[in-house]
Amino acid sequence: MPAVSVIMAVYNGAALLPETIASLHAQSFTDWELIAVDDCSKDESVAVLESYADPRIRVIRAATNGGPVVARNLAFAEARGRYCAALDQDDISLPDRFAKQVAFLDAHPDTVLVSTATNFLQDGEISPGNWPRPMTPELIDWLMLVQNPIAWSSVMFRTDAARRLTPFERPKMRYVEDFDFYHRIRAFGRLAQIDEVLLHYRIHAGGASNMFNATMRDHARKLLRERHREWLGEDAPDFTALLVEHVMAREPVPDGETLERLFEGIAMLRAAFEVRFKPDRRTAVLVDREISRLWWRLCRAGVRSGRIALHQAVARWPEGVSKREGSVTDLAVSQVIGGMRAVKRGLAG
Repeated sequence: MPAVSVIMAVYNGAALLPETIASLHAQSFTDWELIAVDDCSKDESVAVLESYADPRIRVIRAATNGGPVVARNLAFAEARGRYCAALDQDDISLPDRFAKQVAFLDAHPDTVLVSTATNFLQDGEISPGNWPRPMTPELIDWLMLVQNPIAWSSVMFRTDAARRLTPFERPKMRYVEDFDFYHRIRAFGRLAQIDEVLLHYRIHAGGASNMFNATMRDHARKLLRERHREWLGEDAPDFTALLVEHVMAREPVPDGETLERLFEGIAMLRAAFEVRFKPDRRTAVLVDREISRLWWRLCRAGVRSGRIALHQAVARWPEGVSKREGSVTDLAVSQVIGGMRAVKRGLAG
């Protein structure tokens, strides 16, 4: 039995699969199997997969096109390893990824899933990922309340824990199935991250991460709203839609009142986090840093879009948001840009 089962959904991936498979063959840890489920591709994906004379690569042809969630469920059902590694057909695992994740899980029996730091790969160029670093297990717990902090292709998890989930991934949570999976498997152990870039996450037109469509937004709202009710109670103000729209989908905040409502909700979650986890000083600093960074990012986007005036943003400065995490000068420049955009919208209207 292999130590690691790599699960992969494949659909029309012939052009990029060779580079992804090459990254598996380059792993310093060689005790793995790849279970690739082809979801009725219309290109040469199956031929590419079957061209490798490697008994570790198992190819399953789905009878019907069911989408990546169904395909990954089929792959997971065939997994034999004590650990499972996620990998999409277009992402690149760096050579020491599996070795370091296996060593981490072996050494931390209380951890059920470990991810890695991740960079972006676009048009052959590598750029830093926009996920927070470093990410402690406690910070992951916080971030899971407001956004998806983990790249799917970077995760390795315990197979026996994932088998306790029925199903492995929920088709009804399509487009946020990975985020949903992290919330569900958290019941069986901690989530952690290795603070080293061990994956290149490919960005390209048509990727699901670039299509924050209505279904994705709806499912993300449902997922986070359920979690917020658990933490804050049924009568708590519903600010989940604002988180999804402006934090996850990165739409500019339309006005100062919306910005204020959003951070009032985040403050409620922060207080509930304090009660539930009683974070140590380091965790509190990391959480407050991420809240401050988020405020600066949303302010900058709102002011630059011309929707929020600079004085409106500054007047609504939340308690606890650090001035060190951003630049008032940058906001002033954004105000000039936003003013020009507002004038253009007025002329167009």
